[in-house]
Amino acid sequence: MRRVAHTIALAAVAAVAAVYAAPAASAASLLTDTFEDGNSNGWSKSGGSWSVVSDGSFAYRQTGTSADARTYTGTASWTDYSVRARVKPTGFNGSGRTAGITARVQSGSAYYGLALSNAGRIELFERAGGAPIVLASAAATVSTGTWYTLTLEVTGSTLRGYLNGAPVVTATDGTLTSGRAGLATSYASASFDDFEVSTGPVVEPTGTVTPTLPPTEPPIDPGAPPIGFASVNALGQNGTTGGAGGPTVTVDTAAEFLTAIATAGPLNIRVSGVLTLPGPMHDVTSDKTIVGVGAASGLTGGGLNIGLPVSAVTSPPADAVHNVIIRNLNFTGTPDDAINVQMFTHHVWIDHNDLSDGYDGLIDIKRGSSYITVSWNHTHDHSKNMLLGHDDSNGAQDTGYLKVTYHNNWFDRTPQRNPRIRFGEPVHVFNNYFVYNTDVGVACQANAGCVIEGNYFEDVEEPVSNNYAGPGGRCVARNNVFVGESGAPDCSGTVQEPSTYYSYTVADPNGVKAAVMAGAGTGNLAF
Repeated sequence: MRRVAHTIALAAVAAVAAVYAAPAASAASLLTDTFEDGNSNGWSKSGGSWSVVSDGSFAYRQTGTSADARTYTGTASWTDYSVRARVKPTGFNGSGRTAGITARVQSGSAYYGLALSNAGRIELFERAGGAPIVLASAAATVSTGTWYTLTLEVTGSTLRGYLNGAPVVTATDGTLTSGRAGLATSYASASFDDFEVSTGPVVEPTGTVTPTLPPTEPPIDPGAPPIGFASVNALGQNGTTGGAGGPTVTVDTAAEFLTAIATAGPLNIRVSGVLTLPGPMHDVTSDKTIVGVGAASGLTGGGLNIGLPVSAVTSPPADAVHNVIIRNLNFTGTPDDAINVQMFTHHVWIDHNDLSDGYDGLIDIKRGSSYITVSWNHTHDHSKNMLLGHDDSNGAQDTGYLKVTYHNNWFDRTPQRNPRIRFGEPVHVFNNYFVYNTDVGVACQANAGCVIEGNYFEDVEEPVSNNYAGPGGRCVARNNVFVGESGAPDCSGTVQEPSTYYSYTVADPNGVKAAVMAGAGTGNLAF
């Protein structure tokens, strides 16, 4: 029997989560796993991409959304028992997709399951060599980024499912009589925690059923994994996980912060308060998550450089910086760039930050960097917003790279470079809100290939152009909204589709303005 001690650094979480780690009354625990040992020893996997990550506490996460994924543990001879776990869906690839728990697992295609469906219900189902057969279902609100407690009880041929302590579905089926217990997703990503298998009748815990953190202490890497190029398996890195699997430190001085970002190996860095850095730029090493505590934490006086020193190499070096996440930080008063990504750095996720009032670029990506997602950021009160590719003469380094996704950002009174793009293909710009960009919105130049879709342009003189300045590029503009004094897009040519690399859904552009204004920037990690 595998039992792992549940010790969470944040006392506020531990007090709540302990409710789930305790065995149910009148039951004997067969197995518990809270993943606080940082590994998934004893689990067998079938499909998907499973790893133990820091998500407030340690949790077991499945990040793939392109197929079914299963993992299971325990003993094949188990017959009558209940399995309970906390489940947080983080992404659904299509409609009717599910994430949940399993019982009487005999193989990767034979088991009972209780799952949350993005069709707005909870499903009790059987799988016996073919597609899942729903035995019973009940209406339920299912949201990504929210923890739910699922319990599946199997006794003889009676199956019962519980959601957050309440019985919701029941069925009778005698096909499977014994097997292991586990977790499963179908074209969905999710986090799982506080897994327990026990005998005896189910007696659910009372009181609060959804553990939360204080608003000033956001969990490391909460919510869904990145959408776009940061999620792609390439260059030896499968998606962007940052400091997952490493320790967590909280820093409240510039000296502590600079030591943390220079530390080798995976590390989760929580920035508490506004830190004044000794400018201008400071190097971030690979495998880091840097996240602000609350809505007001951040950096001033200096910016972050993610990448090796500039050189003339034309292919990714073996020691290229990679796997970095920057979230929920305020950047202001930077004497150079706020965030600079360079020299074949790959797999970076820049998400939910507020950037303004700097000297040069707010987010610049250049010199062969690739597989990057820039999402849900609010950039404002600044002229030179974002570059992708720094120079018209740098094709030797940039051609074939600079694959970047920009989605759900708020480009707010940033006159130019929103972004200004060279050489990258495809560069994907979707569901962003552009307002009062007095010079140009998206400039696609120097043989870049850009797909610009589902955006909302308001009072943008030249919203999209592939002839803005210098050598021309290629762009496809579709399903965008242009209001106020916005001009017409100047766009032509053919471009490789982003869907060649990853799945995504474009929201109705008419709702993008409201959604982005509500969700972009710091303090909005639920979006």
